Amino acid sequence: MPTAEASSPGGEAPTNTVDALVQLSFLVQGALSATGAAHDLSVIQLRLLGVLRDRQPGMVALGRHLGLDKSSTTGLVSRAEKRGLVRRSPSPHDGRAVLVTLTPEGRRLAEQGTEEITERVNALTSRLPPQDRAELTRLAGAVLESAGGGG
Repeated sequence: MPTAEASSPGGEAPTNTVDALVQLSFLVQGALSATGAAHDLSVIQLRLLGVLRDRQPGMVALGRHLGLDKSSTTGLVSRAEKRGLVRRSPSPHDGRAVLVTLTPEGRRLAEQGTEEITERVNALTSRLPPQDRAELTRLAGAVLESAGGGG
C-alpha cells in the first residue's frame, strides 16, 4: 500500500516502484472515470467498448478478456444492448455461441471515448520530454508483456 508520504499532494516523488505504479494507476483510472462519467458509462463499460473496437468475441472470450464471470459478462452486455451500444448475434461457427459486436452508436461512442482518453492520458505525460515518454511506453509494454497482459 502506498505510504501517506509518497501519495501526498505536495508533489513529492514516489519513493519506490510500488508507490509509483499505484499512483500512476490512480491517475489513469481517474482519466478513464472522467471520460466514462462524461458519457454516463462506468469504467467497465468503457473497457467493453474498447475491447469491441477491433474484435467480435463470443461471450466466454469477452468475459475472459474483461476478467468477469459469466453472469457479470451477461449483465454488462445486456445493459449495453439496452442502450443500443452492442448487439448479440449467433456465431456462424458454433450454433450455441453468441458473438458481441458494436452497433453504429457503440462504435461512435467507442471512437469518441478513445479520443478523449488519449487526450487525458497524453496530458498526464505532456511535461515529459519525448525520449522519456518513449521510455515510459517501452517500460509499460515490458511490464504488460511479462505479466501476460500485453493484448
